[in-house]
Amino acid sequence: TSVVKPAEQTPLCTLAIAGILHAAGVPAGVVNVVTTSDPGAVMTPMILDERSRKLSFTGSTAVGKKLLEQCAQTVMRTSMELGGNAPFIVFDDADLDAAVEGALAAKMRNIGQACTAANRIFVHRDVIDEFGERLAARLADLPMGRGTEPGVVVGPLIDGAAVAKVTELVADARARGARVLLGGEALDGPGNFYPATVLVDVPDDAQMCHTEIFGPVASLTPFDTEDEVVTRANDTPYGLVGYVYTEGLRRGLRVCEALDSGMVGLNQGVVSNPAAPFGGVKESGLGREGGLTGIDEFLETKYIGMQM
Repeated sequence: TSVVKPAEQTPLCTLAIAGILHAAGVPAGVVNVVTTSDPGAVMTPMILDERSRKLSFTGSTAVGKKLLEQCAQTVMRTSMELGGNAPFIVFDDADLDAAVEGALAAKMRNIGQACTAANRIFVHRDVIDEFGERLAARLADLPMGRGTEPGVVVGPLIDGAAVAKVTELVADARARGARVLLGGEALDGPGNFYPATVLVDVPDDAQMCHTEIFGPVASLTPFDTEDEVVTRANDTPYGLVGYVYTEGLRRGLRVCEALDSGMVGLNQGVVSNPAAPFGGVKESGLGREGGLTGIDEFLETKYIGMQM
């Protein structure tokens, strides 16, 4: 049996899934949903209750660390899918058409509000201008509006705080020398909208290089050598996912192995797959979701030695 506490801003999705499970025949009381705007007060007693034997959490690294401290009180097993700071690397031999489409997929999934979103886009200096122009042109063509309207691709961010955060990150990057190819300013008017944005020459000390942007902002920065870009890509406490675009198979596999990431997409912008293990390393989490590995996370191994 399980108790599910959805995110405060999005409880209806989880309630809908629970309704589907009930309609499919899952017995009452097996999957329980508890909604709250005060998660600490509700979840702490459940975590400390000795009947609770497993915690699976998806959210920020800061909250995940607090939950790990609580779970230590009863030595509870945990799975943590936490923050990310995904590098997206485009080498000079990459198929730029494919790389642009992959960047679109990796950056704009859920308007950039995804732990797997491309956060730092490293492009070889020889092709960064062309790549940036192509990406900006593609993003400029994406319709923005209410997500319930037909054809809309760029919808609103989750709340006003998200818009304020993206605005602050873009302003910081521009103050440090980043150039704007597209967007770059919050919109006036109702709704929590921020336009698709492309920044070039974002320095490594910009705030957006050290925190999840969680918005439709593509942050481009040039690199010169393979060793350099791997070092810069790994210069983060996070390690959820990375992306590599190159036509060289040897180089691609070499860089994929060198990246400190639980998952890597080689010439593809979406790595999530229900049959594959999903999860990160370092401060991006513990354990895996998906496939047989994900099922094992919720099982205990028991050995019985017997002599008849």
